[in-house]
Amino acid sequence: LGPAATGDAGVFAHWTADVEYLRALDTDYVRPMSVAEMGKRLEQFIADPGTVEFRIRTLPDDRLIGFVALHTIEWNNRTANLAIGIGEPEYRGKGYGTDALRVVLRYAFHELNLERVGLNVNGDNARAIRAYEKAGFRREGTMRRALLRDGQWQDRIVMGILHEEWSARR
Repeated sequence: LGPAATGDAGVFAHWTADVEYLRALDTDYVRPMSVAEMGKRLEQFIADPGTVEFRIRTLPDDRLIGFVALHTIEWNNRTANLAIGIGEPEYRGKGYGTDALRVVLRYAFHELNLERVGLNVNGDNARAIRAYEKAGFRREGTMRRALLRDGQWQDRIVMGILHEEWSARR
């Protein structure tokens, strides 16, 4: 995991052309973004005191392949929500997301002193749900019919992990 770098907006903008990636990542409607639009969005994330975002890069060649973020941080309650995406298709399913989850959870619980990290995931995203469960997240609930895709309703799964649960797994 690393910090933002010059040129990231171009890579992120390229990922917005990948419908599969965007539909797995978010419940918002899919639309491509220009480099300028993406640059503004990334700057907003970096400036937000309630967000800590990292870039996922490969070790051999430092290639940007994704991101992981702790957002909507409530410092007084010691909670945050997590978002992660592997934007480069050839790197999906290769363990990069699992490794990034492991590192960012250690950061969340040790460096930020959080008590809880939560997330929402599309109910049909079995690969992501498996990765989250492998990292120690537990299903906490279901938001029924929270997402309309291709004329079909889908549920959103609410998941979370507590500091003590994470510590017990280590």
